[in-house]
Amino acid sequence: MRLTEETVLVTGASSGIGRELARCFAAEGCRLVLLARKKAALESLADELRRACKTQSEVLTADLAAPEAPQRLFDHLRANGTKVDVLVNNAGFGAKGRFAELAADRQIDMVQVNVAALMHLTRLFLPAMIERHRGGVLNVASTAAFQPGPGMAVYYATKAFVLSFTEAVAEEVMGTGVTVSALCPGATATNFAAAAGARTSAFFDRNAMSAAMVAAIGHRAFRQGQVVKIAGVRNRWLAFGVRLGPRALVRKIAKRFNDASYARS
Repeated sequence: MRLTEETVLVTGASSGIGRELARCFAAEGCRLVLLARKKAALESLADELRRACKTQSEVLTADLAAPEAPQRLFDHLRANGTKVDVLVNNAGFGAKGRFAELAADRQIDMVQVNVAALMHLTRLFLPAMIERHRGGVLNVASTAAFQPGPGMAVYYATKAFVLSFTEAVAEEVMGTGVTVSALCPGATATNFAAAAGARTSAFFDRNAMSAAMVAAIGHRAFRQGQVVKIAGVRNRWLAFGVRLGPRALVRKIAKRFNDASYARS
């Protein structure tokens, strides 16, 4: 099915899951607005999608750690007459380490990118989708959303917000023709672990899924109208187990996994 009338905005589209989600939507014939900080990577992707899928992509650069970035992006697209039908909130990052030891500025930026920008962009673009009775929002959360994460406390907390926020808004828009979904990947083979300083974490030691596989699962779930999609059978079982386990035990296990690299570094 080709949905050539749709325009899809993908944040964090320069690499990883965001890049693969852009490929999924481009394969349907959707127009793309690609947003990230790295212009060269975005232009390379836009050229690939133009050649492979015959789709047009607009490349925009912005740092979503800047509080004014979402409004500037919205104003730019509105001035150009671009109507965003699907918003993919993929941009985000993590930082590994104990909360009291990690730089405060980095953790504040994490909340701005993972939480505030995601919420702001959704608030800016969602009303027009509801008015048109079509479109949707796909938020990239994480299996980290299902438990506290000692050793990556702020990152886990931001993803818990994304999951809770997505489920609540999805219920609010039920019956409007708009889809709001959360994709919850587990360990994925992207640049995330290296950027977060978590490359040696036990969560990334093995069983990491490919970004392409995670994106395909998330894209399909979004098109099917699923509100929450955990990528991978193993990850679904782990998330289910977390819900059954005592909170004290769950956080101790998460701490053990996140702290595993300290003994090896």
